[in-house]
Amino acid sequence: MITAIAIMALGAIVLGAALGYASIKFKVEGDPLVEKIDAILPQTQCGQCGYPGCRPYAEAINKGEADINLCPPGGIEGVQRLADLLGREVKPLEAEEKPKAVAFIDEQTCIGCTLCIQACPVDAIVGAAKQMHTIVDDLCTGCELCVPPCPVECITMEPIGENLDNWKWKYPVIELKKVA
Repeated sequence: MITAIAIMALGAIVLGAALGYASIKFKVEGDPLVEKIDAILPQTQCGQCGYPGCRPYAEAINKGEADINLCPPGGIEGVQRLADLLGREVKPLEAEEKPKAVAFIDEQTCIGCTLCIQACPVDAIVGAAKQMHTIVDDLCTGCELCVPPCPVECITMEPIGENLDNWKWKYPVIELKKVA
């Protein structure tokens, strides 16, 4: 009995070591530059840049297939940060920059069709079929993708007032460098 347990324990150790080796040897990592570009983008997943999300847009920028000025939610600050990272020229935004906003559902008008839920790329809308829906403000990125599919036009975009939680959206992040 003790021999069987010892053999099973030894087998578990050997299997664990083999799996650990395989996970290290065959680990696929993303391009570090794509990671940096993606970190600058606002993660709204709105598609206003012409790509289905921030990561595909970052990959296209990295390959030279997309300009750095296609992201309205990132604003001109985002364009500046991308230009600094990539050593490119700052260009004006292709689309109009809008104030940051979140979706609001008029719950008296909502018919519970779920079309807005299906359109939301970040799952910021909760509700059930034929029941009233609502927005989880903390999750809403303001992408506006929920507005067009609503058949009763009960969704509006409400501007977000500047406060301590969101003031960084308006101003670029300043990185301090240590002086030697």
